Amino acid sequence: MNVAAILRQKGRAVTTASPSVTLLDVANKLAAKRIGAIVVVGARGEVAGIISERDIIRALSEGGPECLTRPVSEIMTRQVVTCQETDTLDELMAMMTARRFRHLPVVTDSALVGIISIGDVVKHHVAEVEMEATAMREYITHS
Repeated sequence: MNVAAILRQKGRAVTTASPSVTLLDVANKLAAKRIGAIVVVGARGEVAGIISERDIIRALSEGGPECLTRPVSEIMTRQVVTCQETDTLDELMAMMTARRFRHLPVVTDSALVGIISIGDVVKHHVAEVEMEATAMREYITHS
């Protein structure tokens, strides 16, 4: 299974924010949508950064509650690792595990086309394993 197949099932909607919104605005959006990260996009729609719950906690720890009035551009991760629709589940698992992050924006021809979370990867991996186990049981039973 690859990223395109996951996006076909889950959809391509991505919650985004501009670099100028405050950290509090992002925190409120994360809470309202019950998600763990927001992709920050520039004026032309390009991926400018990503901000996660972890980033907000780190900012609060270092700067106290007044950091919530700062623009997200000061806190976001600027070196965003992305994936492509052709990437496989195994590639995503390896990348997310090695780099220790939980969200991967999906980019095609420099355009943001989706986002994959570790939850998406685990859900689809479990489904693949269950399907293989079922096929194996049926093969053994009918042999």
